[in-house]
Amino acid sequence: MKVLIVDDEKHVREGIKLLGEWEQNGITEIYEAANGEEAIQLIQTYRPQIIFSDMKMPKMDGTLLLEWIKENQPASKTIVVTGYDDYHYMRKAIHFGSMDYLLKPVDPEILNHTLENAVNEWKKEEADRERKASSAQLMNEMKPVYRDRKLTQLINSDSIEEDLYEEFGFHPSQHYTVALVRINRKASEAFQGDRDLAYFTILNIINELLLENECGIGFRYLGNKGEIVIIFWNQFERVEELLAQIYKTIKNVIHISCPIAVGKAVDKSTKLVDSYQHAKQVLLNSNLLEKTENRVYRQDVLSVETLRSLMAYSAKIELAVQAGEIGAFEELMEQIAGDYTENDYLSLKQLLHFENEYLVISNQWYKKYDIPVKVADDIEKRIDGFLGKNGTFQLDEFKQRMKLEISYFLKKVKQKANQKNGNVIVDIEKYLQANFDRDVKLQEISDHFYISREYISRKFKQEFNVNISDYIVNIRMERAKSLLKNSQLKIYEIANMVGYQDDKYFRKVFKKVVGVTPNEYREMNMIQK
Repeated sequence: MKVLIVDDEKHVREGIKLLGEWEQNGITEIYEAANGEEAIQLIQTYRPQIIFSDMKMPKMDGTLLLEWIKENQPASKTIVVTGYDDYHYMRKAIHFGSMDYLLKPVDPEILNHTLENAVNEWKKEEADRERKASSAQLMNEMKPVYRDRKLTQLINSDSIEEDLYEEFGFHPSQHYTVALVRINRKASEAFQGDRDLAYFTILNIINELLLENECGIGFRYLGNKGEIVIIFWNQFERVEELLAQIYKTIKNVIHISCPIAVGKAVDKSTKLVDSYQHAKQVLLNSNLLEKTENRVYRQDVLSVETLRSLMAYSAKIELAVQAGEIGAFEELMEQIAGDYTENDYLSLKQLLHFENEYLVISNQWYKKYDIPVKVADDIEKRIDGFLGKNGTFQLDEFKQRMKLEISYFLKKVKQKANQKNGNVIVDIEKYLQANFDRDVKLQEISDHFYISREYISRKFKQEFNVNISDYIVNIRMERAKSLLKNSQLKIYEIANMVGYQDDKYFRKVFKKVVGVTPNEYREMNMIQK
């Protein structure tokens, strides 16, 4: 805490400094002034909490100083220290809020008792000021939330008193039109994930224009995530023009497309929900493939769309899963994409429906193979990432995500199958690598692993895209190439080491597989060295 001592006599200031128990009362800084004018300058600079002041001083006396403090620094506690036991001065001191009136020469005990009281009183009042400031801040923060809640209720109520809503900026009218603004997750990302700041910024843009034109109000609609509702009660002939301005301004500020849909006109505030529902359907009918700079949509008569169902492709999906390869899905994905985007049209409603069915089918297949999976709980969030800055749906990127998800599923299915079979094919591969230098028969493998020869042949070919005999040859040739490069062994010695008793046959196989004879391969690698 800080203390200011104001007195035109230096020895008085020094005496107070000497007598005061400053450290005990939490005082860390002490300043001095010889008159009221100097005191004001120090008060404005350092904002002391406790001020000791004389009454009779040159230039500006204590009375004027106390009056100035009451007007400009009312939180400070003042204590008058004077040599005049005068009722006039005492009355002035009390009038301007001085805590006490001490006579010179100052008694140390009285001085420190008064100082302690002043410090305690200031701390108590400061705590109260902080509490009130905190409450005021909380009220200011809660006002928008409360307003949004009340205006959301206005949309959904069938019996309201319009006058009660005027304090929130709502104007009763004979006609209304609702517009709906869709806020996707990319808007929050533009503000480092701060969703509240995103809404605050967008609503400021909207309401600034609406207030300027005295025609409506925008608010965060709490009935659904990611929606801002605008209620127009005036300027109906300019609604689309104003919304186009709003759309453009939002896009310029946050660099994200926030599409807007216009609802039908209604003649009562109790029918606002009808206008809202109309705007919602207009938004759901909007074409995500359309490339446009202005995503403000209006349909006076709603079009009825027959939604395609992914369930119609269930049989083809099952065949692709059984094939176990992503290639089996690629052709099917192209067919589905073509069907869903026929005539270059893909509505938001259709995309949401597709994504919902896709997740249902995916979860069924994960469950069938007993593979753990985290169920997505926000379908709109999954598709928002594929809307470009202009709001156009990025179909190719969306298909790539599906391809990655399906590939991951197929990989897990293979892993599950391997685990179920005791990783037998992997074990067979290890067995072949350990015994490549001798003639391993399929029957030997069958007897060793207690599995039929037919199963081994089929599963090995599926896993490695090569039959067992060719796999052994490949191992032998790789080993032979290593020996040819890194040893001086003779060709027949290498042939014996990799499982061939006849070096001529070895040479023939080597040339067939590698493309050159063993000697030529050795010479080529000697030249490279």
